[in-house]
Amino acid sequence: MLSNILLKNLRDQRKSFMWWSIGISALIILTILFYPSFADSPEFDDILDNMPEALAKLFVGAVSDLTSPEGYLNSQLFVLLVPLLFMFFAIARGSGAIAGEEEKGTLDLLLSYPLKRSRVLIEKFAAMVVTILAMAFVFWLSIAVGAVAIGMDISLWRVAEATLSGVFLGLAFGTLALALGCANSNRGLSIGVASALGVAAYFLNALAPVVDALEPLQKLSLFYYYIEADPLSNGLDLGHVGVLLGLTGILLSVALVTFNRRDLVT
Repeated sequence: MLSNILLKNLRDQRKSFMWWSIGISALIILTILFYPSFADSPEFDDILDNMPEALAKLFVGAVSDLTSPEGYLNSQLFVLLVPLLFMFFAIARGSGAIAGEEEKGTLDLLLSYPLKRSRVLIEKFAAMVVTILAMAFVFWLSIAVGAVAIGMDISLWRVAEATLSGVFLGLAFGTLALALGCANSNRGLSIGVASALGVAAYFLNALAPVVDALEPLQKLSLFYYYIEADPLSNGLDLGHVGVLLGLTGILLSVALVTFNRRDLVT
Protein backbone atom coordinates (compact mmCIF):
# COMPACT_ATOMS: atom_id res chain seq x y z
CA MET A 1 0.00 0.00 0.00
CA LEU A 2 2.88 2.37 0.80
CA SER A 3 5.29 1.25 -1.92
CA ASN A 4 4.52 4.44 -3.86
CA ILE A 5 3.97 7.44 -1.60
CA LEU A 6 3.42 9.79 -4.52
CA LEU A 7 0.48 7.83 -5.91
CA LYS A 8 -0.98 7.29 -2.44
CA ASN A 9 -0.89 11.02 -1.73
CA LEU A 10 -2.52 11.83 -5.05
CA ARG A 11 -5.23 9.26 -4.38
CA ASP A 12 -5.87 10.63 -0.89
CA GLN A 13 -6.24 14.17 -2.23
CA ARG A 14 -8.52 13.41 -5.15
CA LYS A 15 -11.79 14.45 -3.46
CA SER A 16 -10.49 17.76 -2.14
CA PHE A 17 -8.89 18.45 -5.51
CA MET A 18 -12.22 17.81 -7.25
CA TRP A 19 -14.01 20.38 -5.08
CA TRP A 20 -11.19 22.89 -5.49
CA SER A 21 -11.43 22.42 -9.25
CA ILE A 22 -15.19 22.90 -9.36
CA GLY A 23 -15.01 26.06 -7.27
CA ILE A 24 -12.14 27.58 -9.22
CA SER A 25 -13.67 26.76 -12.61
CA ALA A 26 -16.97 28.37 -11.64
CA LEU A 27 -15.25 31.49 -10.31
CA ILE A 28 -12.99 31.92 -13.34
CA ILE A 29 -15.67 31.40 -15.96
CA LEU A 30 -18.08 33.73 -14.14
CA THR A 31 -15.36 36.39 -13.93
CA ILE A 32 -14.63 36.17 -17.65
CA LEU A 33 -18.31 36.32 -18.58
CA PHE A 34 -18.41 39.82 -17.07
CA TYR A 35 -15.64 41.06 -19.38
CA PRO A 36 -17.89 42.36 -22.20
CA SER A 37 -19.50 44.81 -19.78
CA PHE A 38 -16.03 46.14 -18.89
CA ALA A 39 -14.86 46.29 -22.50
CA ASP A 40 -17.88 48.41 -23.46
CA SER A 41 -17.53 50.76 -20.47
CA PRO A 42 -14.44 53.01 -20.70
CA GLU A 43 -15.61 54.80 -17.54
CA PHE A 44 -13.99 51.97 -15.57
CA ASP A 45 -10.63 53.36 -16.66
CA ASP A 46 -11.70 56.77 -15.38
CA ILE A 47 -12.54 55.22 -12.01
CA LEU A 48 -9.09 53.63 -11.93
CA ASP A 49 -7.45 56.96 -12.81
CA ASN A 50 -9.26 58.68 -9.94
CA MET A 51 -8.51 55.95 -7.40
CA PRO A 52 -5.81 56.71 -4.78
CA GLU A 53 -2.51 55.35 -6.08
CA ALA A 54 -1.83 53.22 -3.01
CA LEU A 55 -5.28 51.63 -3.23
CA ALA A 56 -4.89 50.96 -6.95
CA LYS A 57 -1.49 49.33 -6.46
CA LEU A 58 -2.88 47.18 -3.68
CA PHE A 59 -5.78 45.70 -5.65
CA VAL A 60 -4.97 46.00 -9.37
CA GLY A 61 -1.19 46.38 -9.35
CA ALA A 62 0.31 48.25 -12.29
CA VAL A 63 -2.77 47.76 -14.50
CA SER A 64 -3.71 50.98 -16.31
CA ASP A 65 -6.30 49.71 -18.80
CA LEU A 66 -9.16 47.70 -17.35
CA THR A 67 -10.95 47.39 -20.70
CA SER A 68 -8.26 45.41 -22.54
CA PRO A 69 -8.29 41.60 -22.17
CA GLU A 70 -4.84 41.64 -20.52
CA GLY A 71 -5.74 44.52 -18.21
CA TYR A 72 -9.02 42.92 -17.22
CA LEU A 73 -7.54 39.49 -16.51
CA ASN A 74 -4.63 41.01 -14.61
CA SER A 75 -6.88 43.19 -12.46
CA GLN A 76 -9.48 40.52 -11.78
CA LEU A 77 -7.30 37.42 -11.58
CA PHE A 78 -3.55 37.60 -11.88
CA VAL A 79 -2.67 40.49 -9.57
CA LEU A 80 -4.40 39.14 -6.46
CA LEU A 81 -6.51 36.00 -6.90
CA VAL A 82 -4.00 33.80 -8.72
CA PRO A 83 -1.01 34.32 -6.41
CA LEU A 84 -3.06 33.95 -3.24
CA LEU A 85 -4.86 30.91 -4.63
CA PHE A 86 -1.67 29.05 -5.53
CA MET A 87 0.10 30.24 -2.38
CA PHE A 88 -2.55 29.00 0.06
CA PHE A 89 -3.21 25.84 -1.95
CA ALA A 90 0.50 24.98 -1.86
CA ILE A 91 0.90 25.93 1.81
CA ALA A 92 -1.94 23.58 2.73
CA ARG A 93 -0.24 20.73 0.84
CA GLY A 94 3.25 21.50 2.06
CA SER A 95 2.28 21.82 5.71
CA GLY A 96 0.35 18.57 5.60
CA ALA A 97 3.12 16.53 3.99
CA ILE A 98 5.11 15.81 7.17
CA ALA A 99 3.62 17.85 10.02
CA GLY A 100 0.15 16.69 9.00
CA GLU A 101 1.25 13.06 9.15
CA GLU A 102 2.73 13.66 12.61
CA GLU A 103 -0.44 15.28 13.92
CA LYS A 104 -2.52 12.37 12.62
CA GLY A 105 -0.11 9.89 14.19
CA THR A 106 0.60 8.19 10.86
CA LEU A 107 4.21 9.28 10.37
CA ASP A 108 5.55 6.48 12.59
CA LEU A 109 3.68 3.93 10.49
CA LEU A 110 4.98 5.49 7.29
CA LEU A 111 8.59 5.46 8.48
CA SER A 112 8.32 1.90 9.78
CA TYR A 113 8.42 0.71 6.16
CA PRO A 114 11.85 0.18 4.58
CA LEU A 115 11.85 3.60 2.95
CA LYS A 116 14.52 6.24 3.29
CA ARG A 117 13.36 9.49 4.83
CA SER A 118 14.68 11.38 1.83
CA ARG A 119 12.48 9.30 -0.49
CA VAL A 120 9.44 9.92 1.70
CA LEU A 121 10.02 13.65 1.60
CA ILE A 122 10.81 13.82 -2.12
CA GLU A 123 7.67 11.89 -3.03
CA LYS A 124 5.60 14.10 -0.74
CA PHE A 125 7.10 17.13 -2.46
CA ALA A 126 6.43 15.59 -5.88
CA ALA A 127 2.79 15.06 -4.93
CA MET A 128 2.54 18.75 -4.04
CA VAL A 129 4.08 19.70 -7.40
CA VAL A 130 1.71 17.45 -9.35
CA THR A 131 -1.42 18.75 -7.59
CA ILE A 132 -0.38 22.38 -8.10
CA LEU A 133 0.31 21.77 -11.79
CA ALA A 134 -3.02 19.99 -12.13
CA MET A 135 -4.74 22.96 -10.48
CA ALA A 136 -2.90 25.27 -12.87
CA PHE A 137 -4.24 23.28 -15.82
CA VAL A 138 -7.79 23.56 -14.45
CA PHE A 139 -7.26 27.30 -14.07
CA TRP A 140 -5.89 27.70 -17.60
CA LEU A 141 -8.61 25.53 -19.13
CA SER A 142 -11.31 27.54 -17.36
CA ILE A 143 -9.91 30.77 -18.80
CA ALA A 144 -9.71 29.16 -22.25
CA VAL A 145 -13.34 28.03 -22.08
CA GLY A 146 -14.52 31.43 -20.89
CA ALA A 147 -12.45 33.30 -23.48
CA VAL A 148 -13.80 31.18 -26.34
CA ALA A 149 -17.35 31.57 -25.05
CA ILE A 150 -17.25 35.38 -25.20
CA GLY A 151 -14.75 35.76 -28.04
CA MET A 152 -12.05 37.37 -25.88
CA ASP A 153 -8.93 38.15 -27.91
CA ILE A 154 -6.26 36.83 -25.56
CA SER A 155 -3.18 34.68 -26.10
CA LEU A 156 -3.74 31.37 -24.33
CA TRP A 157 0.03 30.82 -24.46
CA ARG A 158 0.54 34.02 -22.45
CA VAL A 159 -2.22 32.90 -20.09
CA ALA A 160 -0.29 29.66 -19.58
CA GLU A 161 2.91 31.60 -18.85
CA ALA A 162 1.18 33.86 -16.33
CA THR A 163 -0.40 30.84 -14.68
CA LEU A 164 2.98 29.10 -14.47
CA SER A 165 4.37 32.17 -12.77
CA GLY A 166 1.70 31.67 -10.11
CA VAL A 167 2.69 28.02 -9.84
CA PHE A 168 6.33 28.93 -9.21
CA LEU A 169 5.29 31.42 -6.52
CA GLY A 170 3.03 28.83 -4.89
CA LEU A 171 5.76 26.20 -4.93
CA ALA A 172 8.14 28.52 -3.11
CA PHE A 173 5.67 29.14 -0.29
CA GLY A 174 4.50 25.52 -0.27
CA THR A 175 8.09 24.33 0.12
CA LEU A 176 8.58 26.86 2.91
CA ALA A 177 5.60 25.31 4.71
CA LEU A 178 7.07 21.86 4.04
CA ALA A 179 10.43 22.88 5.53
CA LEU A 180 8.72 24.36 8.58
CA GLY A 181 6.73 21.15 8.99
CA CYS A 182 9.94 19.13 8.86
CA ALA A 183 11.40 21.27 11.65
CA ASN A 184 8.45 20.83 14.01
CA SER A 185 5.34 18.72 14.37
CA ASN A 186 2.90 21.65 14.45
CA ARG A 187 1.03 21.94 11.17
CA GLY A 188 -0.86 25.01 12.36
CA LEU A 189 2.42 26.80 13.03
CA SER A 190 3.71 25.91 9.56
CA ILE A 191 0.55 27.24 7.93
CA GLY A 192 0.54 30.37 10.08
CA VAL A 193 4.16 31.34 9.53
CA ALA A 194 4.17 30.61 5.79
CA SER A 195 0.85 32.42 5.27
CA ALA A 196 1.91 35.43 7.32
CA LEU A 197 5.14 35.74 5.34
CA GLY A 198 3.18 35.39 2.10
CA VAL A 199 0.69 38.13 2.99
CA ALA A 200 3.52 40.40 4.18
CA ALA A 201 5.36 39.77 0.90
CA TYR A 202 2.23 40.74 -1.06
CA PHE A 203 1.79 44.03 0.80
CA LEU A 204 5.49 44.81 0.49
CA ASN A 205 5.44 44.40 -3.28
CA ALA A 206 2.13 46.24 -3.68
CA LEU A 207 3.02 49.23 -1.53
CA ALA A 208 6.73 49.61 -2.34
CA PRO A 209 6.08 51.69 -5.51
CA VAL A 210 4.16 54.30 -3.47
CA VAL A 211 5.97 54.18 -0.09
CA ASP A 212 9.50 55.50 -0.30
CA ALA A 213 10.67 53.59 2.78
CA LEU A 214 9.61 50.27 1.24
CA GLU A 215 10.93 50.79 -2.27
CA PRO A 216 14.49 49.50 -1.57
CA LEU A 217 12.97 46.34 -0.08
CA GLN A 218 10.66 45.46 -2.96
CA LYS A 219 12.95 42.84 -4.47
CA LEU A 220 12.86 40.94 -1.18
CA SER A 221 9.24 40.07 -1.94
CA LEU A 222 8.61 36.91 -3.95
CA PHE A 223 5.56 38.62 -5.43
CA TYR A 224 7.93 40.96 -7.25
CA TYR A 225 9.36 37.99 -9.16
CA TYR A 226 5.87 36.66 -9.82
CA ILE A 227 4.24 39.74 -11.39
CA GLU A 228 6.79 42.50 -12.06
CA ALA A 229 7.53 41.37 -15.62
CA ASP A 230 3.77 41.13 -16.38
CA PRO A 231 3.92 37.59 -17.83
CA LEU A 232 0.38 37.86 -19.20
CA SER A 233 1.51 40.62 -21.56
CA ASN A 234 5.23 39.95 -21.94
CA GLY A 235 5.77 36.29 -21.11
CA LEU A 236 7.87 34.78 -18.36
CA ASP A 237 11.06 36.47 -17.23
CA LEU A 238 13.59 33.63 -16.94
CA GLY A 239 15.58 35.51 -14.33
CA HIS A 240 12.53 35.88 -12.11
CA VAL A 241 11.60 32.25 -12.66
CA GLY A 242 15.14 31.30 -11.65
CA VAL A 243 14.80 33.18 -8.36
CA LEU A 244 11.53 31.43 -7.46
CA LEU A 245 12.76 27.96 -8.46
CA GLY A 246 16.15 28.54 -6.84
CA LEU A 247 14.54 29.44 -3.53
CA THR A 248 12.27 26.40 -3.82
CA GLY A 249 15.35 24.20 -4.28
CA ILE A 250 17.07 25.76 -1.27
CA LEU A 251 14.01 25.28 0.93
CA LEU A 252 13.65 21.67 -0.23
CA SER A 253 17.30 21.05 0.70
CA VAL A 254 16.67 22.57 4.13
CA ALA A 255 13.63 20.34 4.53
CA LEU A 256 15.66 17.24 3.61
CA VAL A 257 18.46 18.05 6.05
CA THR A 258 16.05 18.92 8.85
CA PHE A 259 13.87 15.86 8.34
CA ASN A 260 16.84 13.50 8.22
CA ARG A 261 18.20 14.95 11.46
CA ARG A 262 14.92 14.93 13.36
CA ASP A 263 14.77 12.51 16.29
CA LEU A 264 11.63 10.62 15.33
CA VAL A 265 10.38 7.41 16.83
CA THR A 266 10.09 4.89 14.02
